[in-house]
Amino acid sequence: MSREADKQQVKTLLPGSTIGILGGGQLGRMMANAGSAMGYRFITLDPTPDSPTGQVAEQIIAAYDDREAAMELAGRSDVITYEFENVDAEVAAMLMKESYVPQGSELLYTTQHRLREKRAIEAAGVRVAPYREVGSVDELREAVAALGTPCVLKTAMGGYDGKGQWVIRSENEIEDAYEMLSRAKVQLVLEQFIRFDKEISVIAARSPQGEIKTFPVAENIHVDNILHLSIVPARISEELQREAESLASRIAEGLGAVGLIAVELFVTAEGELFVNELAPRPHNSGHYTMEACRTSQFEQHVRAVCNLPLGDTKLMSPVVMVNVLGQHVAPLLELMAGHDEAADRLKAAPKVHLYGKKDAVTKRKMGHVNVLAESTDAALSWIEETTIWKV
Repeated sequence: MSREADKQQVKTLLPGSTIGILGGGQLGRMMANAGSAMGYRFITLDPTPDSPTGQVAEQIIAAYDDREAAMELAGRSDVITYEFENVDAEVAAMLMKESYVPQGSELLYTTQHRLREKRAIEAAGVRVAPYREVGSVDELREAVAALGTPCVLKTAMGGYDGKGQWVIRSENEIEDAYEMLSRAKVQLVLEQFIRFDKEISVIAARSPQGEIKTFPVAENIHVDNILHLSIVPARISEELQREAESLASRIAEGLGAVGLIAVELFVTAEGELFVNELAPRPHNSGHYTMEACRTSQFEQHVRAVCNLPLGDTKLMSPVVMVNVLGQHVAPLLELMAGHDEAADRLKAAPKVHLYGKKDAVTKRKMGHVNVLAESTDAALSWIEETTIWKV
């Protein structure tokens, strides 16, 4: 159970129970699809009508900080989870008094704030990049002098896909960087720039009883600060893979996580691992598990929050996950309508997942494709030959 276990008695929720989801995006949609196949019912709270999750589950249309709506969600759910971490932690705490929230609100509170998150990771005995808290432009100057350039100034709260950060490459940028990011009216943190060879991630699952299982390590490639590819098996040594999985397990245990926790890491040329960020939920870099593992990350999350035994995470096939952004939707649909000669020749099996979002906006995540093949090289060749991702 989470650190707040003493406040809530552990429950085992069997199929037929209703799972409430705070958030109605694509992660909730895929969670509901996986859990519905097991026999669970779902209801989501999200302000967007006809949300991706709302298309496959019941939906309460309301703001995330709408306490009356949250109370309705509590009344209609046997257990509540969340599908993204920017849910109001105070609402999650309130729900703990009215419903069963095995993830608690403490981990949500921790991972919503970069400084709290870094301190929690360090307390679990895991390394993060050297950092400094920044409260003024003078403190930023001192921090840059201490950490050197390049370095990365980030907002402590909010920000995703590269938003809410500024890479400072010279002292001349200090004032502009501070002026721009301080507009968010939240604390700032400066991180030393880690010169890494690869970015990887590990998703760990932990049940209320303390059972932990990790998924195979994904090697992640970003384009314009948005995840583009997740390659599994990751192209790193088996020793590094084992170390990364061990770190993820240590973090899941140290933070008392329940459900999934995604751990993003940098791999340096010297083979050192540094934790970059955490996400206490299903993660984009874990979408490959949907076809490539014996248990998907979404089924595993349902199993964990419902206190079922965790599923086998063994990788059944090499796979590359490629994100589908708004500009990729039309060419992907055109490809789907015809015969895929490249897939036949490369012995690749592309599995398309689209999220039901209304407008295909450039650089907005609209779906993903899991490309199963006899090797990751063959899967990467299929992605290259389709030319979809050159748009």
